[in-house]
Amino acid sequence: MADKKRGIILKAISSFYYVFSENELFECKAKGIFKHRSKEIFVGDEVLIEVLDHGERKALISEILERKNLLKRPPIANITQAILVFALKNPDPNLSLIDRFLVLAQRQGLHILVVFNKEDLDTDNVAKELRKNYEGLGYPIIVTAASERLNADLKKYLFGHRSIVAGPSGVGKSTLINSIISSDLKTGEVSERIGRGRHTTRFVELIRIDEDSYIADSPGFSSIDLFELTEQEIKEEFTEFHQYDTKCKFGSRCMHETEPDCKVKEAVQNEAIPAQRYKSYIQLLTEIRANKRRMF
Repeated sequence: MADKKRGIILKAISSFYYVFSENELFECKAKGIFKHRSKEIFVGDEVLIEVLDHGERKALISEILERKNLLKRPPIANITQAILVFALKNPDPNLSLIDRFLVLAQRQGLHILVVFNKEDLDTDNVAKELRKNYEGLGYPIIVTAASERLNADLKKYLFGHRSIVAGPSGVGKSTLINSIISSDLKTGEVSERIGRGRHTTRFVELIRIDEDSYIADSPGFSSIDLFELTEQEIKEEFTEFHQYDTKCKFGSRCMHETEPDCKVKEAVQNEAIPAQRYKSYIQLLTEIRANKRRMF
């Protein structure tokens, strides 16, 4: 009878899955049953494996354990924290994209940390305006230029979490993670065997920090659609609106657009809610409605 172990998928390449179990890394294939059931397997999945060869550390994935959550973009399971990384310049911060990331992370109930990198290029003091926009939402904000400092600031947020580092290309996500790995967070054979750091990130992988902590790099991208959400669900994720909802003339039915006596619009005019956040909200509503029209 095959030896069964519980583990976590750190990386997937083609039809091979690299599963960390009991301080060992196993190269695994999935049992044929998953193909017949069309059941997908993701990085971050907790699985049971049947060891075929202890010496070569070869195994089969025999069962996928119940997931806590699943992100579609980047595709990864059982994440507890999102570290959203954007540059202050080169590339310029895409505020609409930041707000979309926040909606996605909040929908999954994730802890959220926002990092604004390349402070040394911020000649226009963009960081000041971004702090104003996002600190009021209750998210921790890190503004940094040096990887050493970024590493030190990040440490307290990493432990006890499975974190995904996400953001557009060129903002410093991989530099951030490589800084952590090359300092006092050892990955040893895991890094060597799965080829950590050999090329620009094209897929998601989990890197073990300690027994209860992992961090994941992810490919950069420049757009996110939220078409699977309803207008009401979008509104709910703009949490700064909540304190005004009950004060609107139409109460919870108010979508904060053209309705009269809307306290959210009033708060935007009074700069109690950042105008950029409100602009992102209206843009999302418009896109969702346009997509529905295309579908029907």
